[in-house]
This record gives sequence, C-alpha cells and structure tokens, in this order.
Amino acid sequence: MQHLELVTLSIRTATAAAALQAIERATSAHRGAGTLCGVWTSEIGMLNRILILRAFDAADALLAERARIIEAGDFFGASEQLVDCTFETWAPYPFVTPALAGAFGNLYEIRVYGIKPTGMRPTLAAWEAAIPARVKLSPIVVAAYALDGATPRMLHICPYADLGERTRIRSEAVASGIWPPKGGPDWLTVMQSTIGIPAKFSPMR
Repeated sequence: MQHLELVTLSIRTATAAAALQAIERATSAHRGAGTLCGVWTSEIGMLNRILILRAFDAADALLAERARIIEAGDFFGASEQLVDCTFETWAPYPFVTPALAGAFGNLYEIRVYGIKPTGMRPTLAAWEAAIPARVKLSPIVVAAYALDGATPRMLHICPYADLGERTRIRSEAVASGIWPPKGGPDWLTVMQSTIGIPAKFSPMR
C-alpha cells in the first residue's frame, strides 16, 4: 500500500523565500527518499507554513526517511528558518488514485476533517458514493485517511484556478446535492483548511 507523508514546517516571518530555496536543494539531493509530490506556502489559514507532500511505496521506507531527517536535525535544509515541524502519515482512499504530479491549479485547498472514533468506515462509504459526481466538477488530487496522530482524520487536497472558482464549484456542488456526501457530516468533528500556493518546483502546481 502506498503511503503519503505530509510535513508542515512552521517558519519565521519573512523567511519563506530562503526556506523554499533550501527545500528545493534538499529534495533534489535526496530524490531516492520517497517521491516529492507537492510543496505549498500557506496563503490563507495558519500562516508562515510550508507544506511538503511525499509518497512512499512502503511504510518502512517512510519511517526510515523520517528518522534520517530527525536524527540529522536538518529539516529539508530549512533549519535556520524553522520554528516547528509536524509529520503526518496518510493512506489514500482505496477508491481514489492520487494524482501526485501535474499542473492542476494556481492554488490548492488542503483540508483536514476530524472523524469520530468509530466513524471511519461509514465516512469512507459515504465519500465513496459521492466522490465520482464531485470530481466531475473539479479534481480531488489527494483523498486519504490518517495512519498516525492523536485522532482519526481525513485529508483532501483540491486545486482551483482561484478563490472565485473554488466558491463557484463548492456552491454548485452543494446546490445540486452532490456535496457533502449524504450522511458523511454525521461523523465529522472539526474541519480545518489551508489555502496553499504551489512552489515553482512543486510537482503539483
């Protein structure tokens, strides 16, 4: 099973350009350490964040790479800019194949849903029924559920041309009854979104 890792680097104010340069160098130097999929700077939501998405073919490869980063104390070359860092491991929905590279949009919504402890199975069933109609309006390039962390969670990454397109598509999905998935919200606890701008070197852009 493919595993995804989402790393969130919290950086000092006004250091994003330097951090991105360091991340580009570091990910080029360690191309064998998973597949780089996306790099975004936060524009709306929690600011001064850089999000890095990588894919791994096996869990042990992901954990070995994470251990290398932590033991070396060199967080994608951006240690000078770093304030904090979180690592999260995700498994793609079995019915959605991640689109891990390509030109999809000028901005991306990275949204995390909290799930009630017993709610993952019915939530996935609801999403499986609804996603085919939803992606006819615009793509969901990543849909996954958390394998670690304190609470059950789901992740969606959706690209848009701009905020206006995002509003239009989401309104159309709700008005037509396509979204949210029927019964799905019954199992949700919280929702948090970051609007991210892809870096120039991001495979998703």
